[in-house]
Amino acid sequence: SVAWNPLGWEAVAFSEIEPFPCAVLAHHYPSVPNWGYMTKFQEWPDADVDLLCGGTPCQPFSVAGLRQGLADPRGNLMLTFGAIAAKYRPKWLVWENVPGVLSSNKGRDFASFLGLITGQEVQVPAGGWQNSGIVAGIPEAYGAAYRVLDAQYFGVAQRRRRVFVVG
Repeated sequence: SVAWNPLGWEAVAFSEIEPFPCAVLAHHYPSVPNWGYMTKFQEWPDADVDLLCGGTPCQPFSVAGLRQGLADPRGNLMLTFGAIAAKYRPKWLVWENVPGVLSSNKGRDFASFLGLITGQEVQVPAGGWQNSGIVAGIPEAYGAAYRVLDAQYFGVAQRRRRVFVVG
């Protein structure tokens, strides 16, 4: 949200449940509602959304976590993000997570997410997911491009590799 201010963009709402981040958002964006837990998205109000942007919990896909992928309820929030996109139909979506999502469940978890947003069954490529790629979508869905980026190359003093998907 901070990066959008110079562009004149405004957040429609946030979806946050952890107390400290909720307090930070309320302090910096007092007029922007926090709709809370994303699994309750069916109860959220209708809104015009140009860009749906978010990152779901990384623990299910992280090498530092248990790597249960979509078998972990937090991992399933990746699919909830796709369902939110289906409800609001934003022009664009951006999703991020750890690179472990590319290999979770032999790559099938990431294929499930890409299939959801592109409206088709997506197979894991022979040799697995690479550090970047494109998956065309059906006309009623999103085309998706993904890439692994590292924060150290964007002015942050740490190595922090993340997968970004743009639809």
